[in-house]
Amino acid sequence: MTSVTVKELLNSDKPEELLEAAYPFAHLMMQYRCAMREVQTKLEVLNTELSMDQDRNPFESITCRIKKPISILGKLKKMGLDVSLENIERHLHDVAGIRVICTFQKDIYILADKLCAQDDIKLLARKDYIKNPKPNGYRSLHLIVEIPVFFAEGKKYMQVEVQFRTIAMDFWASVEHKIYYKKEIDRNTAQITEKLRLCAENINLIATELEDISREIEIQEEQDRPLA
Repeated sequence: MTSVTVKELLNSDKPEELLEAAYPFAHLMMQYRCAMREVQTKLEVLNTELSMDQDRNPFESITCRIKKPISILGKLKKMGLDVSLENIERHLHDVAGIRVICTFQKDIYILADKLCAQDDIKLLARKDYIKNPKPNGYRSLHLIVEIPVFFAEGKKYMQVEVQFRTIAMDFWASVEHKIYYKKEIDRNTAQITEKLRLCAENINLIATELEDISREIEIQEEQDRPLA
């Protein structure tokens, strides 16, 4: 970083503000935004195409975010790494993030598989918290993908994290976040963890039943469709 040194960042009362003001950092964040848009466009194209086959959109909404400077600093510090652009690119895989909210679980796997099948997308990591929920009940499919982005100075491969959740999963995660937001409380207490797990399990059961009903209706519609 040219105008702001690592020492200045670490000794500052508000290092995130200095980091945000540094041109090399701002340029890198611009590149992450461009990569995020590339992946977002791919998902929106898939959503439009697949909706023609099943008379509904596979996902309900899509949101994008770039990690805040304070979060980047905190994560580097937690990992015991110096503040540098090199360490951000090499060790942080979720600077650019996309969250896709789907109606049903099957839509998640269809979209994820179609996205990763594209020849300019490289899958770097996949964590399936739907099939293997976290102890507190959290369910989501996380992908780290790499995509080439063409800038004025040439092609650069950038990483983007994509999270897929159902509407039910997103509801649980949103409430769980609000429960803990800015509260000094131990998330790992056995009682709270078990209650959250049970809530997640019940919500997932309802979502699964709704997906089964949807599948039954689709089968019935297929059977009732007149032969050409």
